[in-house]
Amino acid sequence: MRRDRLGASGVFVVHGAVTGTFATRVPWLADHVGVGTGQLGLALLFPAIGAIGAMSFTGRLLHRYDGRRVTRVLLGCWCAALLLPALAPNLPALCAALLIYGAASGMADVAMNAEAVAVEQAVGRSIMSGLHGLWSVGGLAASGVGVLAAALNVDGRLHFAVLAAVLLVLGQFAARLLPPVRPRPDAVEPPAFALPPRPVLLLGLLGFCAVFGEGAGSDWAAKYLTDVAHAPQGVAAGAYTGFAFAMAAGRLVGDGVVNRIGVVGTVRMGGILAAAGAVLVAVSRQAAPGILGFALLGVGVSVVVPLTFTAAGSATSHPGHAIAGVATISYGAGFAAPAVIGGIAGASSLSVSFVVVAVLTGLIAVGATRFAPRRR
Repeated sequence: MRRDRLGASGVFVVHGAVTGTFATRVPWLADHVGVGTGQLGLALLFPAIGAIGAMSFTGRLLHRYDGRRVTRVLLGCWCAALLLPALAPNLPALCAALLIYGAASGMADVAMNAEAVAVEQAVGRSIMSGLHGLWSVGGLAASGVGVLAAALNVDGRLHFAVLAAVLLVLGQFAARLLPPVRPRPDAVEPPAFALPPRPVLLLGLLGFCAVFGEGAGSDWAAKYLTDVAHAPQGVAAGAYTGFAFAMAAGRLVGDGVVNRIGVVGTVRMGGILAAAGAVLVAVSRQAAPGILGFALLGVGVSVVVPLTFTAAGSATSHPGHAIAGVATISYGAGFAAPAVIGGIAGASSLSVSFVVVAVLTGLIAVGATRFAPRRR
């Protein structure tokens, strides 16, 4: 069991590290391909499109093949795909590379979460939140390496190639420690592409609310403090830092909270904290309460998505298919949130945008009973 947990922890760290590596070198990619802000924004839509389009197919793979093997292959593809954007010579090639990159990311994400559900069930207590916290730790560590590489003007192709190779080796080693997971013998093969089964559809919508709050906080924290609270850019950057660290800390301690007060109580408390944080942001006109509001929002939504995967994976005889469907709906919010927040702000104000965030995250508390453990 210790070996299984170590394998799951390593896989989550590696997946997060790939994301953190890419995020730090986006400016280099823009300069390398020669695109402006608008064209870069268009290109950065393609990872989300690739992930959302490909995740549902992972359920069929997890039904046909051993989950450990599927995770190893898909995590390896995800690490290798890190190199593709750096090799793109122009905007169309970059968009195609990012589409493949996003598809590999989403499919690996579903496979490793399905394995994590199996490990958690074997352990007999909540570990999913902590695994997602380790994903954040991997991203933060890799982003530190990326910042150093950027400061030293290391060519992005060299940076991505070295990190892809290192993470590929680490990921394969970690995935070998995972337990073999196969579906129940009487389980009917799921469709290749479908919405989540009815028992977990509402879970996907609640996950959507959580990811929407996460996207609003990560993409708009600094902008909100600059435009609404009139804070200097250095102070405004602290809003995102506080949000990111609150997310990571919430996930790392989330399992202890679940084991103490139960999953329903944890989700309800998270929804209340997230809604309170969004309301505080909406009414803030100074930097300090705004930063506190974003931190509360980060803590509140931090555990919801991990617990959504746990609940979905335990609700049906096809954990991989259920997780894939829930992930497709939930992560769709990450695709929609920046544009929706910007659209509402353009029509009214950023303050009104975060009132909408408060309503959506409040729905998490209302629907918390859907997270209660269910027998298959």
